[in-house]
Amino acid sequence: MDNGVASLVGLVRISKSYGGVRACRDVDFTVRAGEVHALLGENGAGKSTLMRVLSGDLTDHTGTITVGGKPIRFHGPADAQRAGIAMIHQELDLVPGLSVAENIFLGREPRTPLRTLDRRAMLRETRNLLRRTGIDLDPRRQVGELRTGEQQLVSIAKALSLDAKVLIMDEPTSALSSAEVDRMFTVIAELRRSGAGIVYISHRMDEIGRIADRATVLRNGAVVAEFDARDMTADQAAEAMIGRPVRAMFTTHETADAGEKLLEVTDLVVPRSRPGRRDPAGVSLTVRRGEIVGLAGLLGSGRTELLETLFGAGDRWQGSVTFKGRALRPRGPRSAIRRGVVYMPEDRRISGLALDHSVLANTVLSIVDRIARFGVVSRRRETGEATRIVRELSVKLASVRDPVSTLSGGNQQKIVLGRMLLTDPDLLLLDEPTRGVDVGAKAEIYQLLGQAAQRGMGVLLASSELAELVGVCDRVIVLRGGRNVAELQTAQAGEADLLAASMGEVVPL
Repeated sequence: MDNGVASLVGLVRISKSYGGVRACRDVDFTVRAGEVHALLGENGAGKSTLMRVLSGDLTDHTGTITVGGKPIRFHGPADAQRAGIAMIHQELDLVPGLSVAENIFLGREPRTPLRTLDRRAMLRETRNLLRRTGIDLDPRRQVGELRTGEQQLVSIAKALSLDAKVLIMDEPTSALSSAEVDRMFTVIAELRRSGAGIVYISHRMDEIGRIADRATVLRNGAVVAEFDARDMTADQAAEAMIGRPVRAMFTTHETADAGEKLLEVTDLVVPRSRPGRRDPAGVSLTVRRGEIVGLAGLLGSGRTELLETLFGAGDRWQGSVTFKGRALRPRGPRSAIRRGVVYMPEDRRISGLALDHSVLANTVLSIVDRIARFGVVSRRRETGEATRIVRELSVKLASVRDPVSTLSGGNQQKIVLGRMLLTDPDLLLLDEPTRGVDVGAKAEIYQLLGQAAQRGMGVLLASSELAELVGVCDRVIVLRGGRNVAELQTAQAGEADLLAASMGEVVPL
């Protein structure tokens, strides 16, 4: 409800269908000047569709958009940007081969009086924008060299360059550490003081309470609840999102006997680290069968690089890595999978899935050799394997032959996990396994990890969500600067302990 307060933008009775599926049903939504309005809902609830309408990306909808109280019709994103509306997408739309500055001003490059590219002005303005975002980067650096969290901050800087009246932020902190989140919230506070309105989409309830004024919940394409975000509890929001009381998010499992070492890493070092990476610089850890071990650390601590190294992303390392009692030095991912090691990457859409292909193709990709005979894949076996794992993981879809891009984020993540499990692995390496996933899908993924551990698999899980690490893992290894600096038992340690260790506020190992 607006309670008589004038809105910067308004959506009135917005409806949008895809074939016979109604993604949005008569949705009313407003954004006021100087406020943060949270938009909540499970993946597939209609949040992205509604924001694509507001940002001009979807034009074939019913209902009315108002800007400053006046009806307007967008014919594309450029119309929305001219009206002062900018969107930061969860799946970043940066060009990896261009520099930070070139990405920020792509299509809007500053020109000299002679109409040539004013590179000096572009670099100067980019430095100012990065400074406002709280990130120390060379604007000439290629975006493809940056970590996902750094790319997220560059996207925020790009949105700031548009001087938008309304800024839509879709899961803006999903790849950020606690320190980067704090810096981004400082930027949001500045925008609010300037009179801008923010639409904030997030599955992190603690962030909603910190930053938002109002919260609207969508379920099955319709508004089902509205809250004062400052008084809203996580249980209230989650129950509205899924339509039923929330049970315990985290599952427990019995840890295997302490003597059953599956993976043992001793003084792992990658001597020639590439620019923009924080490769292992002296990591030692163990993972036992039936155990879930977490990896904590701030952005740039080396969590992703450690997992990639163990999965065979380079054979030039020093130190010792043993797996099932034998030396492990996989020559690439295929070799690692044959040994029983599988890896879920941080960004499922870029590294984890072939979005143009079917659920079937994505699911059986890792076992093609097993289901082929004389080089010919058995259609019956691949359909049977895909159908079985989709059913076991409760993936919501119409057909395994649908494009995987049509699934919600949580179901896409289950497909990546299902492909891993089809190889019958001994060790799961997981990087941000619930990034951008709604609360219901998170609970299901946690349950699947618990079941995998109970079957004797080992799990090494990197996550930026401290509550996830404490709730899911038996132990957490804290990395800083490519080294492990602390090891905490989650039965005795909490989120504050992990954060303190990540920031160097505990005695190192």
